[in-house]
Parts: sequence; C-alpha cells; structure tokens
Amino acid sequence: MKRMSLTSWLWIIIGALYFLLPLIATADFSLRAEKDKLGFLAYERVFADPKFISTFTFSLYVSILTIIASVILVVPTAYWVRLRVPAFRRAFEFITLLPLIIPAVVLVFGLSRIYGKYPFQFMIETPALFVVGNVIFSLPYMYRSVDVGLRAIDVHTLTEAAQSLGASLPYTLFRVIFPNITVALLSGAFLTFAIVMGEFTMASLLVQPAFGPYMQQISSSKVYEPSAVAIISFMLTWACTGAIQLLGRRSPGQTQIAGSR
Repeated sequence: MKRMSLTSWLWIIIGALYFLLPLIATADFSLRAEKDKLGFLAYERVFADPKFISTFTFSLYVSILTIIASVILVVPTAYWVRLRVPAFRRAFEFITLLPLIIPAVVLVFGLSRIYGKYPFQFMIETPALFVVGNVIFSLPYMYRSVDVGLRAIDVHTLTEAAQSLGASLPYTLFRVIFPNITVALLSGAFLTFAIVMGEFTMASLLVQPAFGPYMQQISSSKVYEPSAVAIISFMLTWACTGAIQLLGRRSPGQTQIAGSR
C-alpha cells in the first residue's frame, strides 16, 4: 500500500508539472513586454484594445443565449426519453454524437443554405444562426451532463410523487427535476461556455465578431499580447470552475415535493 501510494503521488506530480510548466512559461513570457523588466504592460494593452472588450462581450452574450437554448432543448428531451421512451435512449445518444462527426465547415454550410433564404434570412444578419450552431456543437456535452444528472436521481419516483400531489408535468419538470440536477446543468453550462468562447471556425465562416477569431488575429500580429490573452482565458476558465464548485455543493435528491400543485 505504501509503495502504491508513492507511485500515485509520483504520477500526480508528473501530471501537475506537465500541466503547470507550460502555463508558468506562458505567464512569464506575458510579463516580459518591457525590456529587462517584469510588468503587466501586455495585459494593459489587451484590456485597452477596444476589440478585446467588444469580442469578449459578444461571445459572452452568445454563450448565455446558447446555454439558455441548450437547457430548454435538452432537459425536457432527456427527461421525456428517460421517463417515457427509455428504449430510444441509445438512438438519442447517437443523434447527440453527430456534431462530433460532422465537420464544422459542413454544418455551417448547411445552416447557411437552410436559414439564408426567406423567411429566415434575418438569422444570417443577426447572431441567431451563430447561437443555433453553438447549440448543435455543445449538444453532446450538454446532453451527457444532463443524462448523468438524471441517472443520479429516481426520475420515476419523483414524477409519480409530484403527480400524486397534483403537480402538472411542466411544474414537475421545472420545480422538481431541475433543482435535482443543478450540478449536471452547471457542468453542461460550463462546457458550453468554454466551447462558445473558443469557437473559431463557425465564427469566422459566419463573419461574427467573436472572441475566437480575435485570439487568432492577435496571435498573428502581436508578440506578448497573445500570451496575456491565453492567461486571461485560463483564469476565466478557473473562475467558472470555482463557481460550479460553489453553486453545485448541494447534492442531488434534496428537493422537497411538498407544496406542489
């Protein structure tokens, strides 16, 4: 047991070094914008760049819309499949895997051909089509997060108990099921947020002022600023992870059904 413990710690240290050393090197390089001096000049330039603010705000806005749309689409579907048609769960899992198989270029071309004509041409002129594409791209991650959350609770018992107290199906879904899969929803929302913030191919093809193309553009024209943007993105990711841990401390199955109508 002692030898196994030392081996485990050895692999943990190796993994930590493999993960932290590139991050430390990137952070150190981002602080060397001034000659022979460590400073935050690169970060000041990034935050002073109007394109950084505009692209980051746009991607944040799109990510919020994508998360809302994904939750509205995925949660009722996964709940209904598990409750009423469990035999089709494998088929739905296969359907949700298709975005991982279909290339982004093909998907964007198909969406543009379908929604670029009357009466849907407004979707090309607004971020709506970009949101739809991101919902499709994030479908495998959101569906599996929600499905894992539903597996952790007894959907049939909760539904029968709520209905025995007079609750309708929509009320049961939003007041009983949703609170019990909070951690799963947060995990899916975080993955969706990360996908949208880093999306490059679809944003470029649809000519959207997103954060992904901005990162690519600045990496080809600047020296120290790309490293600063990478560190900022990493810190944002860790902030989201910390928020998930704080908001998701309540374990599944704690929702009370009393008071259902």
